[in-house]
Amino acid sequence: MGYLSSMFSGLARSLLFKKGKNNGRDSGARGAAEAMAKVAKKNDMILRSSGIVNVDGSNNFASVFSKRGEKGVNQDCCIVWEEFGCQEDMMFCGIFDGHGPWGHFVAKQIRETMPPSLLCSWQETLGQTSIDLDSDLESDKKRHRFNIWKDSYIRTCAAIDHELEQHRRIDSFYSGTTALSIVRQGELIFIANVGDSRAVLATTLDDGSLTPVQLTVDFKPSLPQEAERIIQSNGRVFCLEDEPGVQRVWQPDGETPGLAMSRAFGDYCLKDFGLISVPEVSHRNITSKDQFVLLATDGVWDVISNQEAVQIVGSTADRAKAAKLLVECAAQAWKRKRRGIAMDDISAICLFFHSNSPLSESQQVHPISVATPK
Repeated sequence: MGYLSSMFSGLARSLLFKKGKNNGRDSGARGAAEAMAKVAKKNDMILRSSGIVNVDGSNNFASVFSKRGEKGVNQDCCIVWEEFGCQEDMMFCGIFDGHGPWGHFVAKQIRETMPPSLLCSWQETLGQTSIDLDSDLESDKKRHRFNIWKDSYIRTCAAIDHELEQHRRIDSFYSGTTALSIVRQGELIFIANVGDSRAVLATTLDDGSLTPVQLTVDFKPSLPQEAERIIQSNGRVFCLEDEPGVQRVWQPDGETPGLAMSRAFGDYCLKDFGLISVPEVSHRNITSKDQFVLLATDGVWDVISNQEAVQIVGSTADRAKAAKLLVECAAQAWKRKRRGIAMDDISAICLFFHSNSPLSESQQVHPISVATPK
């Protein structure tokens, strides 16, 4: 842990030293952040597959599961990073849903570049801010922290989308990915969403029952403000005859690409016509009533309601299997509700906020082998 802390301090110093010189994308700082990720992986603090993350001494417990659909290679991917940026009170969770011929490559690229880039932006913003985080007013502290994370996320998303466009080995002109992520910092969570994946919080009512609180907006072209931006940029929004009710984004001329979301990384064929990669950033204070948060791709939400998802996860005796149970329930719902339609990839992260009774598993990262559908 000492090595990680000194590395993080070095990252901070490098950013402060070059303050005002476009240092956020400095290769040395980015390299230090990427090195932190490698060390965290070695120390079992990063998970990039189905499994669990439960580091000794942490209240966080994350369950992750992904299931390939019926359209080919699984284009969903996830990441959970405990002690994000070697900060004991921080955790990063991200879920990415690729689309298009190169969608699985795009999703993995954004998964790998977002966390270290976000660390660089966060540290740079901390170094440049003149805000007094030692203020006696707790509301001021929360607002300041939120502004720092919001600015960091916006800068990060712009930077990694630009990097993706310049990537020599990934053709993302007609391919892209959504990105939904959260950072837990103490008792605050910061949520950033690009696309139509969704975050749902489960909180306890006075009668002891769980109720869902949707934390994000599904950014689809059917939303009036999204459609307005696209149309003002000369893009088109309409449904196909065989898909009534499914609004898609199209280029001004021709019948391509028909994108079912209004924000995404990649998809540069539409970036001049209203598609953006700007995240919606929000935050929430975690209370004793808040039990867990769900991050899931639209493969879940197309067939499972927020209330159903919260009930499924909340009724699970073994938290390690929570994400798998939610995903498998969604897969069964696809068979009932979407007959004749190829099942989408389905992925979920369940992040529990409070320590529970000890589980039988040792407290560390546990990858789970996923059976390949026939």
